[in-house]
Amino acid sequence: MAASPPEHPGSPSRRRQRDPERKARILSAAAELAARRGFHTIAMSDIGAEAGIVGSGVYRHFASKTAILVALLDQVMSRLQDGAAAVAGRATDDRSALSALVRDHIQVAIEDRSVLAVYHREAHNLPEDDRRRLRRAQRLYLEEWVHVLAPLRPELTDAELRVAVHAAVGAIQSTLFFRAGLAPRRLAELLDGLAHGCLGVASATSEPVITTPA
Repeated sequence: MAASPPEHPGSPSRRRQRDPERKARILSAAAELAARRGFHTIAMSDIGAEAGIVGSGVYRHFASKTAILVALLDQVMSRLQDGAAAVAGRATDDRSALSALVRDHIQVAIEDRSVLAVYHREAHNLPEDDRRRLRRAQRLYLEEWVHVLAPLRPELTDAELRVAVHAAVGAIQSTLFFRAGLAPRRLAELLDGLAHGCLGVASATSEPVITTPA
């Protein structure tokens, strides 16, 4: 069998090999635009332009704008679930686990602010099946918080535990809706204290962990 001729450096397949992160760039661009302008106001061509890709190139990865939205929200929910799973695997006690859940959520809220803001604002625009699937994943994620909070606040009923957890998550996510102008480490410290206050549990350690440079 004759050998295939070498690909020309400018051939489409070579260009694709040189840009393996194109799909991630599309999602990042969509998140930034949606966080600034609202997902319903942007077009596929806007997303392509923000990502530095021609409009037709976006369709090679996503069939529609709705498909991009589903992928974005799946991405942030998977990130939170992975963080909770990592906490469960390494925490040695409930207080440490709870503080680690708080800090992981703060890290997502600061480092992946645009994607989490899109999740909060646009989840109701998902197709029904995807919306139900993500809502169920969200409930299971919050149950991880309830599970570790319950032994620390035995005086609370199940309903009261859930109120405390929702209040803590709401305090963390308050940073999605305005730019405080604070350095990430200082913002993390404030959110950490507010979230633990909502939970009624002292922090397990004094220093929140944020990888974003101050």
